[in-house]
Amino acid sequence: MKFTLNGITPAMVTPFKKGGEKIDFDKACALAERLAKTGVHGLFVNGTTGEGMLMTLDERKALLEELIATVGKRTKIIAHTGCLDTAGVIELTRHARDAGADAVAVVAPGFYSYDDDALYAHYTHVAKKTEGIPILAYNIPRCAINVLSPKLVIRLSEIDSIVGIKDSQGDLIKMADVVAGVPEGFNVINGSDPLTIQSYLTGANGSVSATANVAPKLILSIYTNFIKGNIKKAQTQQQKLHGVRTMIALGNGPGRYKEALRLAGFDAGYVRLPGREPTRNEKRAMAEAFERYNVGAVI
Repeated sequence: MKFTLNGITPAMVTPFKKGGEKIDFDKACALAERLAKTGVHGLFVNGTTGEGMLMTLDERKALLEELIATVGKRTKIIAHTGCLDTAGVIELTRHARDAGADAVAVVAPGFYSYDDDALYAHYTHVAKKTEGIPILAYNIPRCAINVLSPKLVIRLSEIDSIVGIKDSQGDLIKMADVVAGVPEGFNVINGSDPLTIQSYLTGANGSVSATANVAPKLILSIYTNFIKGNIKKAQTQQQKLHGVRTMIALGNGPGRYKEALRLAGFDAGYVRLPGREPTRNEKRAMAEAFERYNVGAVI
């Protein structure tokens, strides 16, 4: 199955209403519009930054449908359909296919420890039961516990509908092992913003970026300059990204991206429990860093 995901795909936050009990669909659609207008190459919905694992299956379906209706004709929509159980992944993946998503991403199931054979069986079963939609494996061991090793990813790349991997482990050596072992056309997507330009030099063909919620134009410029061969300019923009990342790191969890968006002039709503809102001190520190790193000038 052919599918290409080049460029920059923001890992969208999910705005919730105060208290976190309900999705704020108006703000979610407004954010999707805001990002699509910058020229990003896709949107990653219901992922880690989007608090997807804290949402019900019905909520994840409803949000995906709203965003496809809002911007699906202008940019690719990648639906994260990972769950702790295989049946849940199949249900969400079938829905994403039928709703018109361009592809899905499936994080390694977590909580329990699984070996490579168990993980391979999980992805194989999902692929067999959800024909007709491209699947990206999603590697984020700090959250999922289980690691998609280069050996396993290369094995998965032989399955027709598994067309790539979103790799958020931040290990360029292992990424290089994947790049060297997968067939041509297999998408290796960086998910670690501090390594954006480094991942492209390693062979990644794009990024799914949490920071792109806040600074999409900056991260787009890193990618665009790299593709054009303007490596020095790309490096300069990467250094500016470090300032944005330093500011965001002063917060906690998905709420830090929403606070950064507020500082950038967009109300991205609230988080869902057990996540928490930024404290007064965190907000103050982020606001000070916003000014110190002149973030407003680069986003």
